[in-house]
Amino acid sequence: MLATIQYHSRKLKIDFRKPLDISIPLRAAKTNVNAWYLNEPRIEPIREGEWVATVRQGASINFNNIHFNPHAHGTHTECAGHITKKVHSINKNLNQFFFMAEVITVAPEYLEEDRIISKKQIQFALGNKKREALVIRTIPNTKKKLTRQYSHTNWPYLTEEAVTYLVKKGIKHLLIDQPSIDKEKDEGKLVGHNAFWNTKGKIRMDATITEFIFVPNAIKDGEYFLNIQIAPFENDASPSKPILYKIED
Repeated sequence: MLATIQYHSRKLKIDFRKPLDISIPLRAAKTNVNAWYLNEPRIEPIREGEWVATVRQGASINFNNIHFNPHAHGTHTECAGHITKKVHSINKNLNQFFFMAEVITVAPEYLEEDRIISKKQIQFALGNKKREALVIRTIPNTKKKLTRQYSHTNWPYLTEEAVTYLVKKGIKHLLIDQPSIDKEKDEGKLVGHNAFWNTKGKIRMDATITEFIFVPNAIKDGEYFLNIQIAPFENDASPSKPILYKIED
């Protein structure tokens, strides 16, 4: 459906028949993308004695349990409850689902043995643009990201200075194609998460971080209309399906 919508003070022409899915699906396989030292997810039919809840084995239904961790096993969106003592759920704190977003591509810089995304890189990519959401694609960008096992790899991360800059720019929703915006092994400091949600001041409860996305190379850098879809989990994070829509001329 090609539609013209009013979004705040702008009229946007969007073809909702052409979604650009930047999520990674969850599969019960060792090749499922993974981090945080966990085994792969499991999707298994209920069993009661000899009865197995799968049509393939004679049942009238397929009736599976799914065992997974949203932070470790694929695209997920999290709220400040991820790092606060008080329990907060993504389901209660993400109440709007469409945003103006900018897709940027960055080549992480080396800092000793780390690879970082710096404030300077973010400044260069965003310029004076005003956006509600930022989608970060790192390079190299290959389909290996769909199956990569990230544990003990010291993936690229955002510096605290870069995250603080994004907060000042008004970015409410940050999406990245890594398991975390923070360094894998940082002694639990989570400086990026704390800076983004402003845990030393008034916590930004309406802000979210989405990790483990994959932005195909065919998607060009620039402005998009973003839809963040979540499952209604009363949990700090939920599996999610972020969708980009090109803004038509």
